[in-house]
Formats: sequence, C-alpha cells, structure tokens
Amino acid sequence: MTQNRIESATAQPTVPPILVSWLAVFRPCFTAPVWNHILVLVAGAVLAPGKRTVTQALRVMGLADRPGFGRYHEVLNRARWDARDVARRLLLHLLAVLLPSGEVVIGIDDTIERRWGGKSRHAASIATRCARRTATSSRPADCVGCRSR
Repeated sequence: MTQNRIESATAQPTVPPILVSWLAVFRPCFTAPVWNHILVLVAGAVLAPGKRTVTQALRVMGLADRPGFGRYHEVLNRARWDARDVARRLLLHLLAVLLPSGEVVIGIDDTIERRWGGKSRHAASIATRCARRTATSSRPADCVGCRSR
C-alpha cells in the first residue's frame, strides 16, 4: 500500500457502536466501503451545527485535512445504492418499532409547492387570505382574491 492509503485506512474515524446498531437495518443496502462512509456521514450530520452538508459533516468528524475527503461526496453523487430500497426499509422499520400491531393509515400530501418568486408568493398570500375569509364569513363569495382568478 502507498503511504496515503495507509494513512487513510488507519485514520478512519470512530463511529459510536449505538449508531451502528441503530442503522443496522440499512446495512444490506450498501457495499462494505460505502457503508463505512455512510456511518461517518450520519455521525457527522448528527454532530454538525448549522447546515448539514457533506463537507460540514466531515469537518465535524475531523476529516477536513485527510486524503480521500472527496470520496465521501461520491457516496451521494454516484449512487450505486437504491434510495427506494433505503426508504422502504425505513418505512418498514418505523412501522415495526412504532406500531407493532394493528392497522396503520398513512396520509400522503402531494401538494408540495415548487414555484418560486414574487408571483407564487403573491398567489399564496391571496389563497391564505381567501381561506381565512371563507372560514370566518357567512358568505364565502365575499373573498375578493377568489374572484380575480
């Protein structure tokens, strides 16, 4: 091995065993090298103050000046793992832990607003005013914002 590889191999930060056990349900989704990177990134994200970026997570874990810093970014941008499989395992694990028996009803909200800018903000404020007025008014047609559409 070259000197850089020896240093990066021995410089693997320690991840708390409790975190490894909590995340064990996701272990089959990743290869061994990626799994080690995932553990470091999750531990760093938990400990990072402010924004939880990959860079901030690695800085918190003490990897800012180590060789191989960029390899952690590849875990996310070269996805060789299936995000849907991870999501499925998360859902099944949450259901098993939080609701071990009985019926589960899941509501999904598909009305995420993805528009930006002044017009969408204006439309949202009109919709909010209309909702307030119709909720408190005996005559829902009194809302001026609704008539302007």
